[in-house]
Amino acid sequence: MPINYLRGFTAPERTDATNRRLGRSLAFVAGAANAGGFLAVGQYTSHMSGIVSSLADNAVLGDASLFIAGLGSLLSFVMGAAASAILINWGRRRRLRSVYATPLAIEAALLLGFGFVGANLEQHRVLFVPVTVCMLCFVMGLQNAMITKISRAEIRTTHVTGLVTDVGIELGKMVYWNARPVAGEGLVQADREKLTLLVSLLFSFVAGGLAGALGFKHLGFVSTVPLAIVLLTLAAVPLFDDMRGERG
Repeated sequence: MPINYLRGFTAPERTDATNRRLGRSLAFVAGAANAGGFLAVGQYTSHMSGIVSSLADNAVLGDASLFIAGLGSLLSFVMGAAASAILINWGRRRRLRSVYATPLAIEAALLLGFGFVGANLEQHRVLFVPVTVCMLCFVMGLQNAMITKISRAEIRTTHVTGLVTDVGIELGKMVYWNARPVAGEGLVQADREKLTLLVSLLFSFVAGGLAGALGFKHLGFVSTVPLAIVLLTLAAVPLFDDMRGERG
């Protein structure tokens, strides 16, 4: 039934199949928010490598304002991840059906907030741009921590450096020539199932990036509304289960 299919995305009972469906969906959302956010505020917010590097650069160059902005972005991502962990552990203790759905519902609300705040960016950029960047970084941390915990660190969705690295590792295993067996060691073999998952996550992020960029280019900040709807759709059934008094 469709209702059970939707429930499976964020229900407490997890399988590899439901984790992968959720991971692909969230990778799409992350790619869209990252690309759309860049067009809105001129900064990518889904990965911290560049932000941490910019902190070092701006510290050396003595640009205090950019250093503080980068530090705010980093701390916002960390706070988002911490908030996700708090919500999930709180939900687990109370055996809530929405233990994983709650962070997504909050993410949806914040993306809608991004859309509404965006209408004021041109008039009040000095104030709203830093707030928007921090909000998007918080959202990315919230989402990445949730999927990390739900998949036991198998899946991450907000940055692709690890994905591309793991794809390269599995491709290297795939083409490795096992010419001479080594005593006590098995053959070098690629994990094709893992490779398929990694490639699908990568393509989902890219597809989301294209959708986010096109949406923002042609529709503006209202393009965040479909992303919020996707997240609420993924989260809705377990939230309603809790409203009816069901427990995991």
